Amino acid sequence: MLDDSLLDTPDALAEADHRALLRGAAEAGARVRTAARLAAEAGVHDLKPDGRPRAILIAGPGAAATCVADLLGTLAGAACPVIRLAPTGVAPAAGALRWELPGWAGSVDLLLIATPDGTEPGLSLLAEQAYRRGCTVAAVAPARTPLTEAAEAAHGLFVPLATAPYEHDEQPPVAASAPGVLWALLTPLLALLDRIALLSAPADALEKVADRLDQVAERCGPAIATYSNPAKTLAAELADSLPVIWTEGTSAGPAGRRFAAALAELAGRPAIVAELPEALAEHNALLAGPLAASADPDDFFRDRVEEAPALHARVVLLRDRPIGGLTAAPAARELVLSHDTPISELEPEDGDDLVTLAELIATTDFAAVYLALASQT
Repeated sequence: MLDDSLLDTPDALAEADHRALLRGAAEAGARVRTAARLAAEAGVHDLKPDGRPRAILIAGPGAAATCVADLLGTLAGAACPVIRLAPTGVAPAAGALRWELPGWAGSVDLLLIATPDGTEPGLSLLAEQAYRRGCTVAAVAPARTPLTEAAEAAHGLFVPLATAPYEHDEQPPVAASAPGVLWALLTPLLALLDRIALLSAPADALEKVADRLDQVAERCGPAIATYSNPAKTLAAELADSLPVIWTEGTSAGPAGRRFAAALAELAGRPAIVAELPEALAEHNALLAGPLAASADPDDFFRDRVEEAPALHARVVLLRDRPIGGLTAAPAARELVLSHDTPISELEPEDGDDLVTLAELIATTDFAAVYLALASQT
């Protein structure tokens, strides 16, 4: 059950936030600026690339690395294939994970390693394997970790992870889906891919991203009441609901998948994601079935006082394009209303793809954090 009163009590939210998730969301803009500075100090802007790589391979543990690969692949588009190397192993522990390069990887490919840990032996072995194959290696990880030495031994580029002082003593460790982790990993890689002309993310664009993240933090911060706070409103609407996340637009796709991952890891909530217009056919039966808001397969007259409320679907529509363009949003709203299903909508303010993407991610990150904190027992 969601504690609605806690959402509008900043002191109670801070007391419940044992993992510093709210602070990480509020400091996302500052994290981007710090990460951009560290990338510049590591020499990203001084690189003289010979040309574009044939393919970009991305390796790293957890939801953060998955989201980084998804975002970079979306932003790079058709310029270069971006492939995530999924780990294998018997457990998610750092010592158990292993990564392997595909058989075709070689000197014309770029390996990017992104991890908030840096102690994974499998990533160090991957860097060594890439060096033997002739792949160029770049890594973003905490400084003074085994991966630092592995990247240097592979004659690769190493950028230290932008961390906050409170994260070093965090118990339990900072979650991979924590807002600060994503931007600390993503920002240096954006700067790197801008340098090799795979996407546009110059210094001024990253500053605009940081500014937009600051604006979202002002609108969605814990001191802002629920009725005027889009993140708190969304968290309250998703209480006791199954989020059915529909995305429209290039940037909204990875934002929706990131939201689902954050809901699972931070709030312990399942979610379903699909892109419009295909989502209308994929989820039509779902909205008409027992998860529909009007569905009640049991006896109407039974005593529900001691029972938890039934889980019903709620559509969350994330869009990154204006209403006036070619859009499936009207058809989505019509389908949702025909099944008596509630809908929440988020659309960023005007900006380029990177800025609007940052706004969608930041707003949904805040919502996932509020849902996590207000649902604690």
